[in-house]
Amino acid sequence: MNNIGVIGLSVMGMNLALNMADKGYKVSIYNRTTSVVDDVMRDHGHKNFTPTYDLEDFVKSLERPRRIF
Repeated sequence: MNNIGVIGLSVMGMNLALNMADKGYKVSIYNRTTSVVDDVMRDHGHKNFTPTYDLEDFVKSLERPRRIF
């Protein structure tokens, strides 16, 4: 289970996710355009990232209480 989730991976979302992952949090990432998730994993993949491709999987990957940005 991941500690936190980030929806939207343009500049601000990606930087938030990277910052949290660098601090040791396990981060689920989701973007409406699935190719963006693939691009982030390819260019900035982090050991603490879990890519998700639909909202149901995104929500299921988070511990409770869920923290979503």
